Amino acid sequence: MSTVKSLSVLREAGVIRRMPISHLVKIVTTVKAWGTGPAGGFSQLAVSDPDRVGIVDEVGPLTFAELHQRSNALAHGFAALGIRERDQVAIMCRNHRGFVEATIAAAKLGADLLYLNTAFAGPQLVEVIAREKPVLVVHDEEFTDLLAGADVKHRLVAWQDSPRGGDTVESLIEGNPSTDHTPVAHHSRIVILTSGTTGTPKGAPRKEAGIANAVALLSRLPMKHGWRTHIAAPLFHTWGFAHMFMAMLLGSTMVLRRRFDPEESLRVIRDEQCDSFIVIPVMLQRILTLPPEVREKYKPLSSLKMTAASGSALQGEMAIEWMDEFGDNLYNIYGSTEVAYASIAMPEDLRAAPFSAGKPPHATVVKIFDANGQEVPQGATGRIFVGNAMLFEGYTGGGSKEMIDGLMSTGDVGHFDENGRLFVEGRDDEMIVSGGENVFPREVEDCLVLHDAVVEAAAVGIEDPEFGKRLRAFVVVSDPAAADEEVLKDWVRANLARYKVPREIVFLDELPRNATGKILKRVLATRP
Repeated sequence: MSTVKSLSVLREAGVIRRMPISHLVKIVTTVKAWGTGPAGGFSQLAVSDPDRVGIVDEVGPLTFAELHQRSNALAHGFAALGIRERDQVAIMCRNHRGFVEATIAAAKLGADLLYLNTAFAGPQLVEVIAREKPVLVVHDEEFTDLLAGADVKHRLVAWQDSPRGGDTVESLIEGNPSTDHTPVAHHSRIVILTSGTTGTPKGAPRKEAGIANAVALLSRLPMKHGWRTHIAAPLFHTWGFAHMFMAMLLGSTMVLRRRFDPEESLRVIRDEQCDSFIVIPVMLQRILTLPPEVREKYKPLSSLKMTAASGSALQGEMAIEWMDEFGDNLYNIYGSTEVAYASIAMPEDLRAAPFSAGKPPHATVVKIFDANGQEVPQGATGRIFVGNAMLFEGYTGGGSKEMIDGLMSTGDVGHFDENGRLFVEGRDDEMIVSGGENVFPREVEDCLVLHDAVVEAAAVGIEDPEFGKRLRAFVVVSDPAAADEEVLKDWVRANLARYKVPREIVFLDELPRNATGKILKRVLATRP
């Protein structure tokens, strides 16, 4: 990494700034003792900026000093339950202070962390917990029944929908001292689960975040010190998690709401004067489908400088529609649970090429390889491989992603254009051969959503006696009278090769998605 480039990026973001030498010494001492993970990151904010508001949720604001004291008390409570270094603490919470406090408290004890997807079904949770073996599960009350079959020693409720007895996160905070802890040798390992769209979710351990990762993101994202950030993406998801970590570096105020509501999110941005909005793409889609008179009530969002989306593709003209409506503040981040980030499309990229995934950020290498592991020429389609400082360490249950020359497979295929922009064409395991030709569902999906009547689309491969395989498409339309199956088939036929026209098009009220907005194609594939 270029030191000069890194210093320039950090200075531009306000990470490097004038401060009393005494503050600097305390920050360095704290980070040296606790590391750059949740324990060290939030502890140094309690030293350097104690009175700044760190969290605003439905309960109210918390300063960084209050967050430090409350997480200290919670860590004492965890210790009284028997939680020790290298034990694992699982968290199944929506976006609120309890998620953050439990994360910091566990880290202060040197415990490892497992983030559970709040949309998992009971059997998935039981299977994951049996494999990962956490000692404690911190969860919102609403998930109590889902976790009933899990074999875990301790359970603790973080968010209560109604008063109840027993230990809760709040009761442990109130019942324990807020005195500081002694730094531990082990820095927490954080495990984020894959989405489970193709089977049982896998555990992907994440290295302790370092400055190199922040520099990479900041090199193409305009985030600044002290911003107010509405994190709507789930904190258990790689993208929401990333911005909890960025808050440690930038001293950001995290504005959190337990559930996403499209109109409420606009109100939060306006009323809380948020500088940035962290989302998964389906959230943008839901905002853009609000009635025009509802959207108009909140415009202009004068404080909003960055809307950063990640987790799935921006379908159709969504990027252009968002920027036309709310300004050129949209950034699209392509990556995966395993590689974290690979490329970032800035507003100018999305204006020029709305389907683009942008360009690799600083100190990130992206290459396209063929089936034999050879790099393909510019413009040719191949498998996408990534190298950065945040590659995961291999699945907790064994196995990893394919590696070539130190670069890790994302599991996607794509190409670079003549301007160096990356285009993701689809999953490498979704490609079908139709009439001897390779067809990627993503291309057909993108074509369908360009039709004025189509809100969203998905396609899966099905057996075909003539072509071997053909696509079955599923669409959601704005008005059933605006397009029928033949109209949409003609639309695809007019824009793509004949063998790419779906054999049938099924109309649905909505596409099945998981909590991170990914379409559940395995559910669609099993439909009769």
